[in-house]
Amino acid sequence: MIDISKLNFEKLNGLVPAVVVDKNTDAVLMLGFMNKEAISRTIETKLVTFFSRTRNKLWTKGETSGNFLKLIEIKSDCDNDSLLIYAEPEGNTCHTGNYSCFDVKKTGTLKFLQQLSEIIKERKQNLPEDSYTTKLFKEGENRIIQKVGEEVVETLIAAKNNDREEIINEVSDLMYHLLVMLEEKDIELSDVVANLEKRHRSN
Repeated sequence: MIDISKLNFEKLNGLVPAVVVDKNTDAVLMLGFMNKEAISRTIETKLVTFFSRTRNKLWTKGETSGNFLKLIEIKSDCDNDSLLIYAEPEGNTCHTGNYSCFDVKKTGTLKFLQQLSEIIKERKQNLPEDSYTTKLFKEGENRIIQKVGEEVVETLIAAKNNDREEIINEVSDLMYHLLVMLEEKDIELSDVVANLEKRHRSN
């Protein structure tokens, strides 16, 4: 996770600043301070814990509100005097009731597409039983391409019907099957994104 012994606590009299980021959206949730004990407690309990400078004691985020921050990962900066904490928030983070202490709005994120792409890659490598994705890879390239074609047609029909929920469902199916096809062809989602960025810069 992190080597506490390598951190520099001298600049802030035994503390280091810790920026907490939502692992699902990459949004900055809050800034707190940690001493060695707070970091150890965080790693041990998997709940983000800080040192309160006003109360002069440890406090676990959510201990009164129930809006805990579940630890995912801790990283230190290049000077080993600041921390970046990836966490999964249970509820809103700010004491005002907002999602973020920096008034960042919680929105859907395209990051999940990358996560889904990684899941599909793992399915192709390990072929777990009772997985629809495994079934597609076992059926082969032609079936995968056929499914993309079917989902394209169903998406067009949904759009023609002007049914918002149906469009969302069919586009979701189409995007999933496109990701499976990309993995079958050993093409990364990032390759497609890079190509879109290149096209955007040239326009």
